[in-house]
Amino acid sequence: MRKQFIKNIKGLVQVGENLPSVIRGQQMQQLPILEDAYLALEDNTVVDYGLMSDWPGITDWRDVEVIDATNCYVLPAFIDSHTHAVFAASREEEFVDRIHGLSYEEIAAKGGGILNSANKLNQMSEDALYEAAFTRIQKIIDAGTGALEIKSGYGLSVEGELKMLRVIQKLKQTAPIQIKATFLGAHAIPTEYKANRVAYIDLLINEILPVIAKENLADYIDVFCERNYFSTAEMEQILDAGAKYGLKPKVHVNQFSVLGGVQAAIAKGAISVDHLEELDQNDLDALAKSNCVATLLPGCSHFLSIPFGAANRLIDAGAIVALASDFNPGSSPSYDLMHVLSLACIKMKMTPEAAINALTINAAAAIELQDTHGKIALGRKSPLILTKELPSMAYLAYAYTEKHIQRVFI
Repeated sequence: MRKQFIKNIKGLVQVGENLPSVIRGQQMQQLPILEDAYLALEDNTVVDYGLMSDWPGITDWRDVEVIDATNCYVLPAFIDSHTHAVFAASREEEFVDRIHGLSYEEIAAKGGGILNSANKLNQMSEDALYEAAFTRIQKIIDAGTGALEIKSGYGLSVEGELKMLRVIQKLKQTAPIQIKATFLGAHAIPTEYKANRVAYIDLLINEILPVIAKENLADYIDVFCERNYFSTAEMEQILDAGAKYGLKPKVHVNQFSVLGGVQAAIAKGAISVDHLEELDQNDLDALAKSNCVATLLPGCSHFLSIPFGAANRLIDAGAIVALASDFNPGSSPSYDLMHVLSLACIKMKMTPEAAINALTINAAAAIELQDTHGKIALGRKSPLILTKELPSMAYLAYAYTEKHIQRVFI
């Protein structure tokens, strides 16, 4: 048994025995911190914590790793509930295209974007794809992420989508953190189906979904509900098909336009609706009344120079707000959730407390890990971050180029 004792912790963050499974409204501005604390772990499971002044001491110091956290914080590792972390290659050529004035949609219209990634992925072997993704996940963990969701959607064919999902399944079995898999075959219409999109949707529903169910390859189903991609009616059709196999919806909506996808997804029982750079009052009202998590992706907004999600409008309305990286090679090539934390505060005017809640408890709820991740409590084996010395928790977001993580406990 591995025993660890962390002493003199400046602040033990998101700690308590009765913390909620989600945080909404003005409660997001509150962040429980136990100051001058200690934390005892056995095989990464919390067995004791409290104030240093109340510490009962240790009678048997054998095989105990003692960590002095003077002026350092301990907090739950961040949860990344929206990634495209399995891909074949980077797309920096499109980055240069945008510098020259092309928009994301214009790049996609000429065969770039998602179709570019699909072409590259379909030429790559499953083993090579897995090795590249596994290396990426090690970097993701080092950056403070303790669990993540990974989507397919760069295959856009029977073989390609199943290859991606089998890679994600292998990552689930071999990576040291928990991973959830999402089937996103409805990410774009492949070139060969441009004149017959009905046939592609039929392929998703009748050829790919049965194999996913048979091999248990996915936890969720996603659709890119957006102009020039999939309509609200097409999204509903695909989500209904996924539901027959037990796949819960987590969907892309409102990145560039409002099509009614938010309300339709909520009606279909969506765990989360993601992007929300565009938002109308009907969407806001629907999210405020539901338990669907509104997941905002400021890294994508930053990289594409599109509007940022209206975090404070959602919070003020009483919605459940989470943050995620949208890590992908085209529109958000960063997995660093510390950077997402800074962007949320700088660009979306979230308080550091609200942003940390959005990256821990609410992000865990966005992939149904609220019972195991996102908070510190007795008996939990939630991954943890030990920071370097910090003057305050707000410094995490403020000093946006510094490396704040001393160690990640998985």
